[in-house]
This record gives sequence, structure tokens and C-alpha cells, in this order.
Amino acid sequence: MQKLILKIIFLSVLITISTTAQNSPRPQDPKTPFNYISEDVFFTNKDADNIKLAGTLTRPKNKKKPAVVILISGSGPQNRNGEIKAFNHRPFLVISDYLTNHGIAVLRYDDRGTAKSEGQFAQATSKDFATDVEAAMTYLKTRNDINTSKIGLIGHSEGGLIAPMIATNNKDVAFMVLLAAPGVDGAKVLETQSRRAAELANTNMGLIDENEKLTKIIYGVIKNNTNIDRIKTKITDSLNDYKVKNPMSMLSPVITPVFINQQLKILKSKWLLHFIKTDPKDFLSKTTCPVLALNGSKDFQVVSTINLEGIKNALELAKNKDVTITEINDLNHLFQTAKTGSLQEYATIEETFSPLALKLISLWINKRF
Repeated sequence: MQKLILKIIFLSVLITISTTAQNSPRPQDPKTPFNYISEDVFFTNKDADNIKLAGTLTRPKNKKKPAVVILISGSGPQNRNGEIKAFNHRPFLVISDYLTNHGIAVLRYDDRGTAKSEGQFAQATSKDFATDVEAAMTYLKTRNDINTSKIGLIGHSEGGLIAPMIATNNKDVAFMVLLAAPGVDGAKVLETQSRRAAELANTNMGLIDENEKLTKIIYGVIKNNTNIDRIKTKITDSLNDYKVKNPMSMLSPVITPVFINQQLKILKSKWLLHFIKTDPKDFLSKTTCPVLALNGSKDFQVVSTINLEGIKNALELAKNKDVTITEINDLNHLFQTAKTGSLQEYATIEETFSPLALKLISLWINKRF
């Protein structure tokens, strides 16, 4: 029981598995020769010790100064193709190929500390990653072969949290496409993610409910305190208090000093602490550029209903007049057509990214730019 509960509590926004899919091409992987220009590029983040970031800029051959998008990855270090090796999928490569073939330039890059990009990924937060995107924007403004007044951001998962962070303070963001983006604070994202994952695993509902109570205790302490020692003390006291007050709980026997110390390990992650505390409403409520928000009905990692509703409500506060919010049936967190949306399906599905979603993104951008 203890291992099960720990697995549920520590489920992160981007989940990896130990099994590795065969590293063979997927049907949607683009094949050379490309019908567009593909150029390896480098740019520097002056706000992060001048680290050099490496990427690829793809441009349509027959379109002068096209609109351009920057792809922003979700949590976990990923290369410019958004490659998830455990699942053998490269969604950013597929998105880039499709959009460029439909008249939109695309800049995708290796996350800091990944592949050919410099810097340290570990312990960087969403706020740090936002400066990498801003460096990419600064670079694009030096180009004379794209329309520098039409620079947009496409963020997946955590990338959909980072995009409005930038748009809030940078009026050069012409538009945003949010893919499975958080619309509620990180604590709520993790709570709902853990619950849905457990449901898909056919976990006892009583156990799920009890686990959710413990996660709320832990995340609540983190959200309301800043001093790490105080957080450790309050989590320890709160869990012990829960055990005393709920002797019949299925989890009471699990709450031991060893268990509590295991929970406290999350405090070592600067990224996770920042994510739990961050509410996208703080940024979306100030975002006035055109926004397209898409999510799949079978996404268990960023649950569609609660997060799309949060995005909608926040953008209404901004009085944003160009907002399109769509839930697409049967798509999972990676925008694959799925049966259940469970983690175990990711590697078995041959589709990398829904053709319907690709078409919606392309049509929406081209209609405006």
C-alpha cells in the first residue's frame, strides 16, 4: 500500500516510465526532402549567464516574411523535437513540419542543458524557462525573413503556463496557442492528475479519497509558507495530526516517520515548489493577445474540464476579445487519439499528434495572420 500511495502523491506533470519503446520512425515523422527551408540556429540567453541555446528554424519556401511560432515544451528535459524517448514520439517535429508546410515558420529548440543547448536544467523553474523563450523572441527579431510583428507562442503542458507568463509583460507576443495548459494552480493540477491516474489504475475509491486529503495537506503547507524548515515542520505535524484524528483511515498505518521523510523529498525540487505555488490566473488575467486553448477529453495529466474552465475565466478577467477554447474528444495529454488516456497507451499508439488538432491550430493562426 505504501508504494502505491507514494506513486500517486509524487505523480508529476510529465510522467516517464521505465520501459522504452522501440526507437523506430513513427508514421507521422516527416521524411526528407522537406518542402521548406530548415536551418540550425543558436541564440543566447543574457539573463541566464549567457547560455547558448540550439534549435531549428523552419520557414516556408514560397512565403515572404511569414508569421512565426516558438514551441515551448512541457516539464522534463526535452530536445527540439519534443522527443519523449520512453514513448518513441517526437511531437514538436510533427507540429513543426505540419505548420511550416501550411505557411507558418517555426522555431523549436533544445531545452537548456539538453542535447546541444548549454545551461543547467535541474532546479530551474518555469520562470527561468520563460527567459529562454524571451531569448528566442529576441533572436527572431533580428531576422529579416520572418514577420517580426507576428511572433506567437505554442506551449504544451508546462509550456502553456510559461507562454502567458511572457505575454503578460511582453507586447511583442502576437498570439498564443495553449495545448493541455494549466488553468488552475499547480497544486490543483497535481491533485486532479493523481486522482485520475489512480482511477485509471482501478484503485480503491476510498483510498483515492484518503490520498487526496493527504496531498491537500502537503500542498497546502507548501503554498502558504516559504521557509523550508517551517514547511518540513508543518507537514510533519499535520500528517501526524491527521493520523491521530483519523485512526480508522486506510492511510493511518502508512503514516510513519519513514513515510513522512519520503514526502519531504519533494522539497528538494525547486521546480516543483515553484509549480505548486504558481497560479496561471495571475498571468492569463492580464493576457490580451489572441488565444487558442486546446485540450483532449481523455487527458489525465492536465484534466480538461477544470483547466479549460480556469483558462476561460481568467481570460474573461483580461477582457480578451479573441479567445477560442476547445475540448477535442478522445485525445490524451500528448494529443494522441486514445481509448482510455492512460499512461500505458502513450507508447503503443502509433499516432504522434492528432491531425485534427494540427488542422485546428494551423487554420486558427492563418485566419488571423
